Amino acid sequence: MQWVELIVFGALFLLVTVLGFVASRWRAAANLDHLDEWGLGGRKFGSWITWFLIGGDLYTAYTFVAVPALLFGAGAMGFFALPYTVIAYPLVFLPLLRLWSVSRARGYVTPADFVRGRYGSSILALLVAVTGIVATMPYIALQLVGLEAVLRSMGFNGAGFLGHLPLLIAFVVLALYTYQSGLRAPALIAFVKDILIYVVILVAVIYLPAKLGGWGEIFGAAEAKFEATPSPNDGVLLGGNNQLQYATLAFGSALALFLYPHAATGVLASRGRDVLKRNMSALPAYSVVLGFLALLGFIAIAAGTKPITNNATGRPDGNTIVPQLFSDMFPSWFTGIAYAAIGIGALVPAAIMSIAAANLWTRNVYKEFIRKGATPKQEAKQAKLASLIVKFGAVLFIVGIDPQYAIDLQLIGGVIILQTLPAVAIALYTRWLHRWGLVAGWFVGLGWGLVLLYSIPNPAAGKEHFGGSALALDKLNLFGWQPFAGSQVQIYVGIVALVANLLVAVVVTVIARRLKIFNGTDTTNGPDYHVDEHDENLRPIGAH
Repeated sequence: MQWVELIVFGALFLLVTVLGFVASRWRAAANLDHLDEWGLGGRKFGSWITWFLIGGDLYTAYTFVAVPALLFGAGAMGFFALPYTVIAYPLVFLPLLRLWSVSRARGYVTPADFVRGRYGSSILALLVAVTGIVATMPYIALQLVGLEAVLRSMGFNGAGFLGHLPLLIAFVVLALYTYQSGLRAPALIAFVKDILIYVVILVAVIYLPAKLGGWGEIFGAAEAKFEATPSPNDGVLLGGNNQLQYATLAFGSALALFLYPHAATGVLASRGRDVLKRNMSALPAYSVVLGFLALLGFIAIAAGTKPITNNATGRPDGNTIVPQLFSDMFPSWFTGIAYAAIGIGALVPAAIMSIAAANLWTRNVYKEFIRKGATPKQEAKQAKLASLIVKFGAVLFIVGIDPQYAIDLQLIGGVIILQTLPAVAIALYTRWLHRWGLVAGWFVGLGWGLVLLYSIPNPAAGKEHFGGSALALDKLNLFGWQPFAGSQVQIYVGIVALVANLLVAVVVTVIARRLKIFNGTDTTNGPDYHVDEHDENLRPIGAH
């Protein structure tokens, strides 16, 4: 047991726990019994809070644990996260402004609310909501993987239930303050989280290369390691077979980023369009930190860091690379701070994700199909309960599986959430796609995406199925026709599934329009997509 690290970690964890409970009184409304208040923080966060909230939402344990672990294990492919975050913000700049405006004008709390209003289709809205919830679950699980990697590094590495007990305790605390404070809790804690991350990474990228002989030595050690591995796709440079995978993975991840319910929640909680403009312009600064974090994977190779063996499985846990690197290279007190940065970096997004999933359940399943006349107070109570269930569902998810590389969880979730792009992002600009075309495209895209994911093995992790998201073009089979037979070039499954989704949506739309099938009633109107915080006659926050 690493007692110094544990004490420092525990003290900082206690600090954010106190902040989580205090947050219910921070910028408090008359009460939190409304989704505008509990689930969206009163829709009044300014530039700084939104910066930390969206940053805390998007830069997660995935950033601190999964990306460096991928670089450690596979090399240059792990750098896909850099172009993905660079292109994401300009790509979503205008659609997010339109989503904020129409949601503010109409009182929408979730992307599925918008789809319901745009197409007058409860079925299509349900599909979007369920997709969002399902795609969010592995993302929450990824946060748990990061937190558990830290706990394992501090000595909590038992087998069976006892091995997961510290994780369960941490999530009970998280569940309690999220239940009480709603979105205000992660918004307040995000300040502490980001400050810790910036301190740790700046110290790490200055101190560690100096201690290891410079970046030349670090990249030389990484190159030597990958030259000795049997896989031709591993290396400090991309190979011929994984360049397409790199490009499509970066592009697909950028398209998926703000389709995630938790990302939309951070956006809808902001005060106005100017706040979002400033944030979309400034958030790429986080990509600099992400690049430095990714390089920790190569630094770990040069330092000779070995992953900790998971006593529950008997196999090395690749997700412990960064925590173990800090333990090997830093004094105990600073390692404790680094562990806290990773742990809190997991708790903040996990809280936002569970709130976003709870909002989807409450507005688009419970109120739409179970209790149509639910009052705002009943909606808020239902969302609070749902957020608890989502968190503990994710804990069970982790207890039941052993993700060797946590990044697989996020990439699989990305394939799923991408299938909502036509119904959400495209619909912000046009209703040309027919609602039944969108439904048919969703079924085909999601179904084929899951079939392709199921077919991907990962021998290194001992998985026959769901071993990653990189598909060899040779495996593309269209009713017996193999257009790329023999090709070992890889592509991101999410892009393949999205193309199928769009093609089917367009074909069914053309047929539906020829047959003059009713396309639902659009309850939004043109000016809704341009409203701002100071407009006259704007719907009051907290109104029905």
